[in-house]
Amino acid sequence: MSVQNGGFSASVNAMYDRAVQLMDLRPGLVKKIRVCNATYTVRFGVRLRGEIHTFTGYRSVHSEHMEPVKGGIRYSLAVNQDEVEALAALMTYKCALVETPFGGAKGGLCIDPTEWEPHELEQITRRFAYELIKRDMINPAQNVPAPDMGTGEREMAWISDQYQRMNTTDINGRACVTGKPLNAGGIAGRIEATGRGVQYALREFFRHDDDVKSAGLDGTLEGKRIIVQGLGNVGFHAASFLSREDGALVTAVLERDGAVQSDAGIDIDTLHMHIRENGGVKGFPGTTYHEDGAKLLEAECDILIPAAMEGTIHEGNAREIKAPLIIEAANGPITAEANDILRDRGCIIIPDLYANAGGVTVSYFEWVKNLTHIRFGRMERRAEEARHQLLVDELERLSKNRDVPWTLSSDFKTSYLRGAGELELVRSGLDDTMRAAYGAMREVWRARDDVPDLRTAAFIVSIGRIAASYQAKGL
Repeated sequence: MSVQNGGFSASVNAMYDRAVQLMDLRPGLVKKIRVCNATYTVRFGVRLRGEIHTFTGYRSVHSEHMEPVKGGIRYSLAVNQDEVEALAALMTYKCALVETPFGGAKGGLCIDPTEWEPHELEQITRRFAYELIKRDMINPAQNVPAPDMGTGEREMAWISDQYQRMNTTDINGRACVTGKPLNAGGIAGRIEATGRGVQYALREFFRHDDDVKSAGLDGTLEGKRIIVQGLGNVGFHAASFLSREDGALVTAVLERDGAVQSDAGIDIDTLHMHIRENGGVKGFPGTTYHEDGAKLLEAECDILIPAAMEGTIHEGNAREIKAPLIIEAANGPITAEANDILRDRGCIIIPDLYANAGGVTVSYFEWVKNLTHIRFGRMERRAEEARHQLLVDELERLSKNRDVPWTLSSDFKTSYLRGAGELELVRSGLDDTMRAAYGAMREVWRARDDVPDLRTAAFIVSIGRIAASYQAKGL
């Protein structure tokens, strides 16, 4: 069962089945958690360019053990029911692992967004949103979408506005969707959130010497060679943060038009600009270009970050992968068979269930912000600064009475006195979430001989929490 021969959902379910075999759950509950509750398919027409074009969209609800359900909407010609249901299932398990109070959902529209002008995309998006909103499949209390592949802040702003037009008395209307622009009710740090979460996940992994040794590595992230597949929103931010803030070397980047490689390290921010200006990585100065980019998945490195599509590492290429540590920034980039092959070869995989949960975590913060109608830090920031100022003033007063004068450095005072704003609080909350989730996952992995890897441990933690929710409801 894989993306190759059984569909994406079959691969997700295979991993689920392995985990529940190690748990003491009744068969009825196992099935209830596993199955997708409902999938709504909508086919709607929009008059564009002098004729009516018909589009097909999906919104899948996997689990309502908690509400609202949460999951992105992607725009891609590859969107289909199997993919949407598999992604909805992953959202259920992901939300449970990082303890965000949501069930799992996902949406998709079968469309190539690059084929349409912005005003045409707005018409299409608003009509898709209308079809979902009138069936309560977009609602702050029931079903809350977010951006995904092919969508972003712009599309979320259109959906939010469409909901508020149709629900003019809903004071919490902005909470119907997350990933919005700041001026439309968004939150600082949301765009970077999934990539930032990947960075925090790796930092937490490297805090545990035993885990690092299990991957055949040592030390810190400093100097580690990283290969990144996909320099979209997630891959770009993860690679940029890891290279700029942790001293890692990104030695190869794989994109649609091929790959570029440099043992000295690639400047990710400059490469990202090059891709935006030229449509691909080809021609980037100071690197070697490879037309067959997928082959670089098999190149020597310390950490491999697949941040593109599902199923990119499969039975056909898993035996050639040399990276001792893989962190899944994308959803489902490693199939169930490939997972076994890599694990048997000693590769450590930090699973998508955990690694890319930064997006839904910060989406949760945005949803809470919209419901409370106040930005984080507004009430406490200046009080925090005033309290710090008292301490600094007292220290400096005492220093004047000493025989040997001393003073606090200006850098220290600036850093210490600055109260936490929304971005700092969002990053703090995300870091805390990623640390706690890794701890829960690692505890199961290290405590049980029958749990072979972090992915199985993540599923066990998630399924256990979902089962507890259902049992509390009386099921």
